[in-house]
Amino acid sequence: MIRLFAAFMAFFAAMPVAADPSELRALMTANDSKGWEAVGRLNIAGEAFCSGALISETLVLTAAHCVYNADTGERYPANSIEFLAGWRNGRAVAYRSVRRYVVNEAYDFAGEDNTRRVANDIALLELDQPIQKTNVAPFAVGDWPRKGDEVGVVSYAFDRAEAPSIQETCKVLGRQGGSLVMNCDVDHGSSGAPIFMIQWNRPVVVSVVSAKATAGRLPVSLGTSLGDTLDTLKVALANSDGIFVHVAAPTEGAAPVVVRRDTGAASTAKFLRPGG
Repeated sequence: MIRLFAAFMAFFAAMPVAADPSELRALMTANDSKGWEAVGRLNIAGEAFCSGALISETLVLTAAHCVYNADTGERYPANSIEFLAGWRNGRAVAYRSVRRYVVNEAYDFAGEDNTRRVANDIALLELDQPIQKTNVAPFAVGDWPRKGDEVGVVSYAFDRAEAPSIQETCKVLGRQGGSLVMNCDVDHGSSGAPIFMIQWNRPVVVSVVSAKATAGRLPVSLGTSLGDTLDTLKVALANSDGIFVHVAAPTEGAAPVVVRRDTGAASTAKFLRPGG
């Protein structure tokens, strides 16, 4: 989404320049994609797409701004969103509709473009049916990376929408306002893409792509904070039977608050470019 991919120069002008990241590599064949089939494309109301990752047989992790219509600010109905696991060259390993989803109330879609907003940019989507395929293994969620750690990203984007691409190595440049600042290569459609680290001898999801920005003249990408928020979203989703659910940011000792939302109709307005 054009508005969400604004420059954050005031925040990052002092960030150090890190070693060059590895090149993007398209995962064009089944052999290339092996192990990454749980990364998929989210098709949204026939108007846009984002990236997402399966973290259980029924749950997909993505960016919160992906479920909002950029022109109206309204949320899309859950059943207008489809997850295409391992989408590659016109086919997916599995197709599932979204039954319902949760977003963190701390995320303000209409708010200022800043790192606090990025840090809260998380949504958890529940599929209408589990994906139970031996070649689609959900990813574990790991610890948040530190400055200097190497991470990788598997994503779709507006100019590589028909197959995922992997960037095996990029660097965490620092943290700002609860968000990660990295030199990973992202673009429209990459929103919601999983950011991986090798932990416990396997790739685990440690953040989600939220936006791209600049640090001086250096292009950077911004990742969300997961932490306790993801656990709160899981609880809220499990405790609701609504199509739209909305989770409030918890205070110490308080249980998550779930508010049902009317479904409404998806907007027919088109994005300037596909994806967020």
